Amino acid sequence: MTTIRRLDPADRATAARWDDYVLACPQATFFHRAGWQTIVAEVFGHTTYFLYAEDAQGRIVGVLPLGHIHSRLFGNSLTSLPFTVYGGAVADSPEVADALEQEAQGIAKSLDVDHLELRYMEARHPDWPTQDLYVTFRKEILPTEEANMLAIPRKQRAMVRKGIKNDLRSEIDPTVDRFFALFADNVHRHGTPALPKKYFQALQRVFGADCEVLTVFAPDGRALSSVLSFYFRNEVLPYYAGDDEAARDLAANDFKYWELMRRACARGLKVFDYGRSKKGTGPYAFKKNWGFEPTQLHYAYRLYKRDSIPQNNPSNAKYKLLIATWRRMPIALANWLGPFIVRNLG
Repeated sequence: MTTIRRLDPADRATAARWDDYVLACPQATFFHRAGWQTIVAEVFGHTTYFLYAEDAQGRIVGVLPLGHIHSRLFGNSLTSLPFTVYGGAVADSPEVADALEQEAQGIAKSLDVDHLELRYMEARHPDWPTQDLYVTFRKEILPTEEANMLAIPRKQRAMVRKGIKNDLRSEIDPTVDRFFALFADNVHRHGTPALPKKYFQALQRVFGADCEVLTVFAPDGRALSSVLSFYFRNEVLPYYAGDDEAARDLAANDFKYWELMRRACARGLKVFDYGRSKKGTGPYAFKKNWGFEPTQLHYAYRLYKRDSIPQNNPSNAKYKLLIATWRRMPIALANWLGPFIVRNLG
């Protein structure tokens, strides 16, 4: 017998059991951790449904984290999981995963959502509508620094060496202050709203040492480039990044990712997860140039009040005018207004 329960945010003991399960489950990811319930609920104000399955002995045998976003602009959805790139049910057996998904579909219908979205790394529902827009880039970290350097294709390796010759240096930043300034400026130049600073502060508070900021500095001490990464088991996941406009000429962006890889190698980590990108974009090409091969992500949907999969991303032509307008907006105004918009994107 399997019982499906909902994690109580105040139940720290069960949250610890949840995380123990996630750490041991081969299919689970950093984005299945119980701490995301705090992030989605407290930072963005969305209702969460963190479902877990227990067997007859009371052992957790599967989890499915969900967040509900109800937005006039972007629709009404239940997603595993908003603000993350991987999700869906992970369980000891397909039957338990099915039970978790059935519960999720029941919740989706009771909430009268437009759609349910499950962000799987591997194909699970060939009969459901699927989104093929996104890929992920993951690669083995080799045992030595020299081997990792030589594994970078020649042109990109030259950019890393350029950063080294420019006497750039990196350090672990204790706060998100410099990171956020670079991140917010970067996304503003691209015409998209920035996530709030309190979100990044919450990530550091909730995940502790498993959320780390690395910042690259010029010889004169200017912060040029920064990346916020997650650590999970033997993996490093650079997840958010920002760069000064001067970073390109000094190769600070390439140097940043090399420093992250070099440090991960020194720590004995085994996987560098370059994260999700949309096909045909600059980040997609950048990661390919580093020698990473794309792997299709399988986002599966149950459509209840929609005829097609939503396209709430900058590639959608209907956002072209909004993007152009956002670029011209003063950055102080953009940073104030942005969180009200981005909280509903997920």
